Amino acid sequence: MAFTAPPPKPVSAGLYLVATPIGNLRDITLRALDVLGAADLVLAEDTRVTAKLLSAYGLSKKLTRYDEHVAAEVEARVLDALDQGQVIAQVSDAGTPLISDPGQSLARAAAQAGHPVHPIPGPSSVLAALSIAGLPTDRFLFAGFLPPKAGARRSRLGELAQTPATLVLFETGPRLRASLSDMAEVFGSERPAAVCRELTKLHEQSVRGPLGDLAADPRLETPKGEIVVVIGPGRAEPASDDEAEDALRLALQSAGPSEAAAEVARQLGLNRRDLYRRAVALKGGG
Repeated sequence: MAFTAPPPKPVSAGLYLVATPIGNLRDITLRALDVLGAADLVLAEDTRVTAKLLSAYGLSKKLTRYDEHVAAEVEARVLDALDQGQVIAQVSDAGTPLISDPGQSLARAAAQAGHPVHPIPGPSSVLAALSIAGLPTDRFLFAGFLPPKAGARRSRLGELAQTPATLVLFETGPRLRASLSDMAEVFGSERPAAVCRELTKLHEQSVRGPLGDLAADPRLETPKGEIVVVIGPGRAEPASDDEAEDALRLALQSAGPSEAAAEVARQLGLNRRDLYRRAVALKGGG
């Protein structure tokens, strides 16, 4: 059976946010190629990465670096180009622009100046990981990267603990083991999760299981590449008084009242000050 793709439509002036492959170059869309082919200027995080993509499809375009370090300077030039009726394409190194990548200020400024801003949808590591994680997808929260330092990371996880939606996080290889350990501690070791690595690439890997098992899995000891962690939903209802007291008694076996209160507050999403008072009373009562 022969298939005929719809003919390309003319690309009008404006800013185009173009999704690019997250690994496999064949995941580029026909419409993305249409826009990149028509672009007067392509904005890229790393022009070397984007140059390889363009070369793979026989495109030679003017490339300009665009990241948080040069945003203000580049945005002024882009707005001038849009005023002149040019086609501007913005890409990230991989996936959909503006998702944990720079670009929000440019898209906002272009729209406020009255210029069309068009999404050119395509690959996304967030959606790719969600689709294979085996966890609920009817409601999810993308939380980006966790803080690199342990204390701030646990605090952030505590804020997310009871979110009644599947969580999607980015993580780096060197920090993955520590992050999974903190997740198991804060969310509970039995909470289901999946670690998805190198999606769409040659060494694609997805490891599913309870957080406690994932934190100890030798396959995740020193992973390389881009990593997405998907975690099952928390519960919306607050913990009962009995659950809080049981958790405090357990924490007090190895910590003082202040540390125990902080730990249980992270685990159950309860008020740390109230838990501290209860911990002091429990400690005093033996």
